[in-house]
Amino acid sequence: MNNINKQLVSRNTAIAIVVANMIGAGVFTSLGYQAASIQSTFPLLMLWLVGGVVALCGALSYGELAGMMPRSGGEYNYLSKIYHPAFGFLSGWISGTVGFAAPVALAAMALGRYAGSVIMPSDPSQIAILIAIGVVLLVTTIHSYDVRYGSMFQKISTGVKVVLIVGFIVGGFLLTPTPQTVNLLPQEGDWKLVFSSSFAVSLAFVSFAYSGWNASAYLANEIKNPRINVPASLFLGTMTVMVAYLLLNYVFLFTLSPEAYGAAQAKDFGTPLEVGYLSANVFLGSTGGKIMAGMIALLLISSISAMIFAGPRVTQVMGEDMSILRFFAKTNSKEIPVRAIIFQSTISVVLILTASFDTILYAIAFTLDIFTFSTVLGVIILRIRKPSVARPYRTFAYPIPPLIFLAATGWTMYYLFTQRTTESLVALGVILLGLVVYFLGKPTITEEDEL
Repeated sequence: MNNINKQLVSRNTAIAIVVANMIGAGVFTSLGYQAASIQSTFPLLMLWLVGGVVALCGALSYGELAGMMPRSGGEYNYLSKIYHPAFGFLSGWISGTVGFAAPVALAAMALGRYAGSVIMPSDPSQIAILIAIGVVLLVTTIHSYDVRYGSMFQKISTGVKVVLIVGFIVGGFLLTPTPQTVNLLPQEGDWKLVFSSSFAVSLAFVSFAYSGWNASAYLANEIKNPRINVPASLFLGTMTVMVAYLLLNYVFLFTLSPEAYGAAQAKDFGTPLEVGYLSANVFLGSTGGKIMAGMIALLLISSISAMIFAGPRVTQVMGEDMSILRFFAKTNSKEIPVRAIIFQSTISVVLILTASFDTILYAIAFTLDIFTFSTVLGVIILRIRKPSVARPYRTFAYPIPPLIFLAATGWTMYYLFTQRTTESLVALGVILLGLVVYFLGKPTITEEDEL
């Protein structure tokens, strides 16, 4: 169908999708896992600064590729043209199977814990799974009905998310009765922690929290003037979230010490800690903390919505290129890939029922790093191999952003593989399974598909 007849997504909606994809379970759960091994405020805040800079460098790099190749599919589209269709397929395979489904599951699990803290504070785990599954099914229904309703829901839910985060930050600063000391300058031993394996592994939680900075690249076909608006949405969305994350984590540490978060997480390491709930209890009291927990649960709906909106578009594009996956390319009368949406949400529900929070997080962090690393490397490769190709947007301060992203991501991948080998091997196993599917239905890349 011609784009003139389609409901195209505006730049503001694209920014909202990036912001909503990024701000989710990670920032409201990660500090517990991090404080279990790092109990000093400077390196904990450095985690979020480093993670933000790395995400921003990734967004600047992806912007160049999005301008050159304005087709939906994200890494599937880019890697197919930069390297080989098989590599592109593997990235799409991961995105279509667990790349979005796993973060949806993680956000839903965190939402369930926060909502459970309000409904059953004595044992929120009893109802958390039911809430998580119910929300996934509800949002799936909304996005399967109409793009206009999905876009409207996304903008409204993201707006509510931003208001809640600003309110949380302001409330924490103004209402905390006994603030904790938050060192913005390094103390003795802090730099050793920054360069430790614990810091590198903790970056996996931060990279998960920042994941989604590339979200608008997955639905470039559905964005107005994608050569300009996709790069702009990647940069502006990522910058907004980076500032919000630094302020949020400062407030978390302003209200409770790292030792308090670490001790609370140690009681059940496989379950997401309600960091925002514990922090809000300090400056709002028990009742206020429950209200804030309920608001954070509502906030996480926006993240789930954004990923259910963007993820299935990758599966749809793969179905257009491969006969074995053609089933997922089918859309309804409103051009919505309903089958792909239902497929992704089904995987999310299975993960909610079968896996622990930290196991899913480590596996998906390692897997996604492989493909984002390769994609950013592709910016450098194309500058060398195809210097004359039109670039509506060129990476600012090239080659510094790509090199920063590659160094930081490679460092994290190394420590993830050595420290969390089982989860990393499982992730690689899923990738290898994708090779089997690829050779069963090898796609055809035509000349017009090339750069």
